[in-house]
Amino acid sequence: MSRQTRPVEVALFDYGAGNLHSLAKGLEAGGARVTVTTRWDEALAREALVLPGVGSFGAAVQALAGSEAQVREALEAGLPCLGICLGMQLLFDSSEESDGAGIGLIPGRVRRIRARTVPQMGWNDVEPAPATESQAQGSGEPLFRELDGMTAYYANSYVCEPVDEADTIAWSTYGHDRFAAAVRRGRCWGVQFHPEKSSAPGLRLLENFLDEVEGS
Repeated sequence: MSRQTRPVEVALFDYGAGNLHSLAKGLEAGGARVTVTTRWDEALAREALVLPGVGSFGAAVQALAGSEAQVREALEAGLPCLGICLGMQLLFDSSEESDGAGIGLIPGRVRRIRARTVPQMGWNDVEPAPATESQAQGSGEPLFRELDGMTAYYANSYVCEPVDEADTIAWSTYGHDRFAAAVRRGRCWGVQFHPEKSSAPGLRLLENFLDEVEGS
């Protein structure tokens, strides 16, 4: 589905791991004009920032190149952002995977999945978090608009543990490990799954994100 309004200017940050084509195409299908960049000044100048889901935490931290505070300040000031898989993990303070500090927008850590088979590869259910008072009154979580009962594609060995459970907007369970499938802090969202690999529901989620950017 394509949005019938003007293109949203989106920066897709490149950690150097490649494999950005399908994500860029998914965003473009939703109505974005995508700029792939390795420069934070260029990325933060767009209407929205997307942190992709390919690579390791350590490599992504190196790509931050000391810009953690600059990126965090931009997100705290309201720059819309979507972090995908590794990109979601980068929003947190630290990771068991490697040394180095993340952006630190969402207090918490990234840990290894507690399951017999790692990594998690394949489809899994995404369960919305219990409704907040505002959601009960009908506002809902816009990222999951028209996505009740969503199933998404995962490829991950690590998951996020927010300090404040209120930052979690959806859950998934792998084996006996229940973990945050999606988080939100202000105008910044993170999803542990890959929407660009999650067929029509994933593309709808990307479109919902772009709708929120345009409406902000």
